[in-house]
Amino acid sequence: MDAEILKRNLDGIRRRIAAAAARADRDPADVTLIAVTKSVDAETTQALIDLGVTDIAENRQQSAAEKLPQLSRLDRVTKHFIGPLQRNKVKRVLELFDVIHSVDSVKVAREISKRAEEPQRTAGIFVQVNVAGEAQKGGFEPDELGDSLKEILTLPRVHLWGLMCMAPYDDDPEAARPHFRRLAALSREMIEGSRMTQGAARLSMGMSGDFEVAIEEGATHVRVGSALFEGL
Repeated sequence: MDAEILKRNLDGIRRRIAAAAARADRDPADVTLIAVTKSVDAETTQALIDLGVTDIAENRQQSAAEKLPQLSRLDRVTKHFIGPLQRNKVKRVLELFDVIHSVDSVKVAREISKRAEEPQRTAGIFVQVNVAGEAQKGGFEPDELGDSLKEILTLPRVHLWGLMCMAPYDDDPEAARPHFRRLAALSREMIEGSRMTQGAARLSMGMSGDFEVAIEEGATHVRVGSALFEGL
């Protein structure tokens, strides 16, 4: 792991976030960079934390259980779970993570609320929406979102942060724009229709190849992995 390359990559990502926010007439401080550390070791993850990264993400509970105890200064870090979540893994995920981005069914949301009862905590969640209509992707269908949110918002141990989506992979970042725009429109629709509160207006969308487009379309949380680790 080359600390100088890592710092240069991180600085570059931050500049690109700021530039994208400026193009959308937004405050860069309103965009949270989530470093997706699933592909790197504890040393590299620690180096990012030492460089001031405040949010990290993993997609597998087992590998996170091995890595996270090796890290220091974790009290300064918000830990995000971004992988598919099975109900039998919810208890352990709640022990390891602060926010879950991949809530793709009411059943999973119910299980999160149930498992959060014993430690007396409230779990932050993003509801995943399949805006692209891809059969292989999880998430609520846009037309069923309102009814599902109505039940999720009754769960006592769940705090809805907002909506999340994954755009189909494409070499052209512009191909993702309609999907990000659709998620932002859905968020506004749910808030205006009193299906969500303004406090749930966060949007988790955009990854290494398209996060700038996501920011231009309203992303508040971008999940960046490979772009941070180029050249390491």
